[in-house]
Amino acid sequence: MSVISPVSHRPAAASESAESDADCPVGLTFRVERTPFDETYVPPRSTRLTTNYANLARGERRQENLRNVLTMIDARFNDLADWDNPDRDRYRVELQIVSVGLQIDSTDEADLENPAFPLIEMLQTTIVDRRLGRRIPGIVGNNLSSYVRDYDFSILLPRLAGEGPSGSIPETFGQLHGNLFRAFLSSDAYTRAFDTSPVVCLSASSTKTYHRTDNRHPLLGVEYVQDEYSFTDTYFAKMGLGVRYFMPPGSVAPLAFYFRGDLLSDYGILPLIATISTMETFQKIYRPEIYNANAAAGARYRPSLEHTDFSTTQVTYDRDERARLAVEQGRFAEEVLIAPHGERLQRWSDLQTAQTGDPGEKR
Repeated sequence: MSVISPVSHRPAAASESAESDADCPVGLTFRVERTPFDETYVPPRSTRLTTNYANLARGERRQENLRNVLTMIDARFNDLADWDNPDRDRYRVELQIVSVGLQIDSTDEADLENPAFPLIEMLQTTIVDRRLGRRIPGIVGNNLSSYVRDYDFSILLPRLAGEGPSGSIPETFGQLHGNLFRAFLSSDAYTRAFDTSPVVCLSASSTKTYHRTDNRHPLLGVEYVQDEYSFTDTYFAKMGLGVRYFMPPGSVAPLAFYFRGDLLSDYGILPLIATISTMETFQKIYRPEIYNANAAAGARYRPSLEHTDFSTTQVTYDRDERARLAVEQGRFAEEVLIAPHGERLQRWSDLQTAQTGDPGEKR
């Protein structure tokens, strides 16, 4: 495990007055740690247990699970990267879990004694070219998990829904999480550790309908557009990430790609293949009803977890456990981060939004 020296991200001076900034005595320090995700991986006690790859690495079949997952990823990668690869075994994908810790700086000495809060976990890929003996950096992001996101969706959202009429969720929902994520991306800790912006790849929403377009990318495949943005799309927009949906060659359902910049031109072919092969494999395990269906999505497509015509993988995944733990870990975030620091973090977040705007409104 390697550690990148923590570097602070502090808000710019408030435009209103120095007094406003003094009312928000908070600075953020980010720390990046890496853990190999291979067949020997054992989730540390500090990890989010709802993290999908942590779910796969527990139980009696943990090592078999991990070996099968990695084999599926490599097979899919070589299937997509088929040029100069007649035996479909030229490439191997290595994965690292990127853990981002958040240290809140303040004038309160008690804060300085607290350990870093486990803010975000993502995956980074590396492509190993066995033929040329090269290691090619991939993309960071892929899977994204967050305690604050658990808090937002499992603790805060039910409270908000119970306090007002249907559809009354405030527009500021997800703003704190979004500003924390954007602060990390703009920090020295991020720029020292990564060369490109992240790409997060998730399942398409089962509450929306997607329409196939005539736009086709040679690798990402055919593009779909949705009838309206999902709640997840809006949440990720506050993180400064746009979304496009593509169904890669040989896939049966579109994947949601969340990104900054230009998805089609900012990344190399092999790094994109690594993201597709990794996240499509995970989705086949997490949501086989959608991504391991026996028929491909049509011109008009609405994903459904009630679909029965699908194949299962040889990987054990406990979806019920994940849902239960999401609530427990949302409570952990409330106890450790929101309750002691929530007011100051919210003032900091409001300052960030006032200075940079809400990226969700610019979509």
